[in-house]
Amino acid sequence: MVVPLAIAVAMSHYPLSSVPAVAPAAQATHDALTSPLSRFLMQLLVVLAVAKSAGWLLRRFGQPAVIGEMAAGLLLGPLLFGAVWPQAQGWLFAPESLGALGLVSQLGVLMFLFVAGAELDLSSLDGRRRFAVLVSHAGIALPFLCGVLLAFALRAEHTPAGIGFDSFALFMGLSLSITAFPVLLRILSDRGIAGTELGRIAVACAALGDASAWCLLAVIIATVQASGFGMAAVSLVGTLLFAVAVIALLRPRIARHALSPEHEGRALIALLMLALVCSLITELLGIHALFGAFLAGVAVSGHARLREVLVERVEPFAISLLLPLFFAMTGLRLRIDGWRAEDLLLALAIIATATFGKGVGTWVAARSAGMPNTDALRLGALMNTRGLMELIVLNLGYELGLIGDRLFAMLVIMALVTTAMTGPLLEWIERRARR
Repeated sequence: MVVPLAIAVAMSHYPLSSVPAVAPAAQATHDALTSPLSRFLMQLLVVLAVAKSAGWLLRRFGQPAVIGEMAAGLLLGPLLFGAVWPQAQGWLFAPESLGALGLVSQLGVLMFLFVAGAELDLSSLDGRRRFAVLVSHAGIALPFLCGVLLAFALRAEHTPAGIGFDSFALFMGLSLSITAFPVLLRILSDRGIAGTELGRIAVACAALGDASAWCLLAVIIATVQASGFGMAAVSLVGTLLFAVAVIALLRPRIARHALSPEHEGRALIALLMLALVCSLITELLGIHALFGAFLAGVAVSGHARLREVLVERVEPFAISLLLPLFFAMTGLRLRIDGWRAEDLLLALAIIATATFGKGVGTWVAARSAGMPNTDALRLGALMNTRGLMELIVLNLGYELGLIGDRLFAMLVIMALVTTAMTGPLLEWIERRARR
């Protein structure tokens, strides 16, 4: 990490364009350093070094490594790197050099959602379907209502120009309703409760909640991107028909497919092509390529061995190499230089509102369904995990112009804080139960 940063600092302070005569060797070095490939490789080195170091550090404090990687990506932007070394940060992450980084990061998100869809094992709902439907949707309804009410308070100052209040309010409700299903799986595994009844219920509730939230996000995107109601209806109906075809027709065929060990390599290539085709179709339908990747994963979820192949071979590559680039791209968008004191108070209010809505909504529904109080509190804390799924949704909203720079930064901070709160909240609930 030190070498690329040192090069960036040197180049930022002594640009060769300001030197009257440059030796051929120095000019060749300059050309090599400023080529698109060299710049991209240096960006990749810096992002991975910082992300993995932060992930290791957070694991030492009992947090999932992904939280450290998320935070590290944010710190590479103007928040820290740009504040400490503005010249180096401006040179290394120059706007004209971010095209390749952005595309590769989007590929990482596509692969991540492909695996996330495959991990959405619908058979885990057997025997607890009714409970999961009740709790997951109650855990969405209350934070969604809180988000819509919050949108009324933010309407005058934070509704972007050209965006209808209904779209803004729906997105605010959705942004407070997300549960990070894949991150939740890792928290359950790290704490050794993935195989318990509470762990299985949490997975089922998060899976159903995420599926419902993504459906609502599709409606919002279709409404915002379409030129009129007719085009929005066409996008939604086309996406619905495509989703039905994938889940009702393709998923059962894949589930019945026999897979021998010697054919796993060819099967993996076919699955990756399926993810790309589905992503392209939903992109052409006017929704987003991410929905197609998630649907392709759901199509694979009924085949246990194919699901294992994706988790073993695709997930490590996506999470270890590609997703830190997405975190960095999010960090480069994060700006708090125009913040005022009331913005910090508003960020704290958003965190409190999101935690209250998700935790209380889940707790009330779980208690009404007969779950013991301590387990209901634990489930509420687990459902408050937002993580990477929240960042994906927020970046989509930012790209569509649904939220501005200041509100985007507040919601990103909310995603990090609520995810980091999960472990301490669970420990507090367990200590309270022991007393």
